[in-house]
Amino acid sequence: MSKKRIAVVFGGKSSEHEVSRVSASYVISVLPRDRYEIVTIGITKQGKWLLYSGGDLKAIADGSWEQDPHNVLAFIAPAPSVRGMVVIRPEGTELLPLDVIFPVLHGKNGEDGTIQGLFEMSGLPYVGCGVLASAACMDKAVTNILLDSFGIDQAAFTWFYTYEYRKDPQKVLAQIAAALPAYPLFVKPANAGSSVGITKAHDRDELLKAIEVAAKEDSKIVVEENIVGYEVECAVLGNEEPFASVPGQIAPAAEFYDYDAKYNNAASELFIPAHISEELQQKVREVAVKAYRAIGCSGLSRVDFFVTEDGRILLNEINTLPGFTSISMYPKLMAACGLDGTTLMEKLLQSAFERNEKNV
Repeated sequence: MSKKRIAVVFGGKSSEHEVSRVSASYVISVLPRDRYEIVTIGITKQGKWLLYSGGDLKAIADGSWEQDPHNVLAFIAPAPSVRGMVVIRPEGTELLPLDVIFPVLHGKNGEDGTIQGLFEMSGLPYVGCGVLASAACMDKAVTNILLDSFGIDQAAFTWFYTYEYRKDPQKVLAQIAAALPAYPLFVKPANAGSSVGITKAHDRDELLKAIEVAAKEDSKIVVEENIVGYEVECAVLGNEEPFASVPGQIAPAAEFYDYDAKYNNAASELFIPAHISEELQQKVREVAVKAYRAIGCSGLSRVDFFVTEDGRILLNEINTLPGFTSISMYPKLMAACGLDGTTLMEKLLQSAFERNEKNV
């Protein structure tokens, strides 16, 4: 039986470009080589798409792949008649058929529905959530509103557009004070992943600074109440009948689980299973699946929660393309459920094929 050809897409223009490269090196290292031929497409921070044939995982992780002299321009064709990739070589243009796409992309233009739209137009199967679920989960304000409509508990919040704040800051500050009267507060760009641009504000002065930080990342800003509790995460896998992993718990090295604590600071601890009762663990899994289905997720997502001392379970966010680094929670949670890296990749690819067959 001939091998299926899989295109792993990594990098991108987002603030999570570096994390994407590290995640991609892990994904490629555990893909089942006996069943798949792997081609890699890197997207630079400037948005240039390149076919990288070097195969050096370290070069992908550290970014030096971009200097490979054999790199050539390439892109996924937005036409189902091609079902593959257009490669522009010095000697001419080549059409390279593909069987499936694995986007290892985090943040804007990677997990916000934009590139998923391209994949939909291509007619090719692809790993991960579709356009609507990706876009909805990327926007924290939209996610919160949808979760509210399904009766899923979460932190109290309010949101506003940056232009509204620039136009009348006192009106927006009054809105925040009315909705969230007590500090500390978390200020977040609505559309940014990996805790980029998030600040914990302990007073009004810090709130003003936090809004400016968030405004650099997005035109919409979400402000949430501070929840005192355990940070618990659950990995979800599948399409119509998703599987939720045993929950894990984070003890962040920083005051909260920010970008550095997630990807650079090994002092952050992960506990699997989470240090909560078995009853609460089961409830977390049930809510994770409920939220996953409510927003229409497929393939995979990591659902993040706060669990309070009195047993409240509050959903924090749904990450539709979680990290796959050596310290990332998603692969660790699945490994704790008996799915090693290669088996997990196979199941993710299978979910992509299954969804594509139903949508054709």
